Amino acid sequence: MAYDIQTWVNVAAFVGGGICMGVGAIGAAIGEGYTAAEANLAISRNKKMAGDIFKSMLIGQAIAESAAIFALVIAMILLFTRFSAESWITVSAVFSAGLAMGFGAIGSGIGAGYPAGAACTGMSRQPAMTGRLTTNMLIGSAVCQTPSIFALVVSFILLFSNFSAIPVSPGWAAMLGAGLAIGLAAIGSGIGGGVVAKSSCEGIARQPLTMKPVTNVMLLGQAIAQTPAILGLLVSFILIYKGFPATDSLAPSMALLGAGICMGVGAIGPGIGEGIASSGGVNAIARNQKLIGVITRSMLVGMAVAESTAIYSMVIALILIFVA
Repeated sequence: MAYDIQTWVNVAAFVGGGICMGVGAIGAAIGEGYTAAEANLAISRNKKMAGDIFKSMLIGQAIAESAAIFALVIAMILLFTRFSAESWITVSAVFSAGLAMGFGAIGSGIGAGYPAGAACTGMSRQPAMTGRLTTNMLIGSAVCQTPSIFALVVSFILLFSNFSAIPVSPGWAAMLGAGLAIGLAAIGSGIGGGVVAKSSCEGIARQPLTMKPVTNVMLLGQAIAQTPAILGLLVSFILIYKGFPATDSLAPSMALLGAGICMGVGAIGPGIGEGIASSGGVNAIARNQKLIGVITRSMLVGMAVAESTAIYSMVIALILIFVA
């Protein structure tokens, strides 16, 4: 049975929407569950702080929910928008938008739960630091949403750009690779950013006087942990906006699809690894503020080495795009 372009566009939108929301719900649920677990333990330690801990739990869960809300928005657009079927390339673009936002929400949802849980624990131990812990939690959790915002941007571009001038082959692979590049790359950076923020809240609760340097180093670590997602975003933009000559050969299409997969998967580990390295630096500074210079230098070198593997992935992705 033969189907026209519009039918296949609808199929891609429905499947993409289902994947987007289904996968996009994973991270937020895990992050919220972690926050609730830590809040319950915190209340058991200090029942007098139950009210403040409960409020912080809800705030932290609300922030962790943001990534899933982004996925919901894209899923609803995919389900209820009738996309113009001007080219077969639209089939790949709308499906890729669902993949980008679905995978892109995982890391941010999980990562945002870490500082929220740590803040609840800190409040039970240091009630006087409730305000500062809440502030630190809000900053750390908000930064964790950055990778999911990258994925949201790419999804909107894929949904609402006109790709009628792009040849179907290898254009379909470029669109699919773009979604996978940012969607998968966002996982590691979202989780890594949350690991850093968790250690920051723990450090402030342990030693309140170190709040300023601990928060500063947290932001530095989170910024560096976002770079793998930024590399994924860069590769996505190249795949979307670089013109590729039409061809009937399968090899160019596989090269572009491979570039997206390479960059996306290759960015997961570095994002998490950089977050772990930075969390160690934050914990160390909270224990010994006098060594902030030495610790920060060691932390940055360690994070740079972890970042190298993401750079290797980007190099291979660029070779696949421009050379293969």
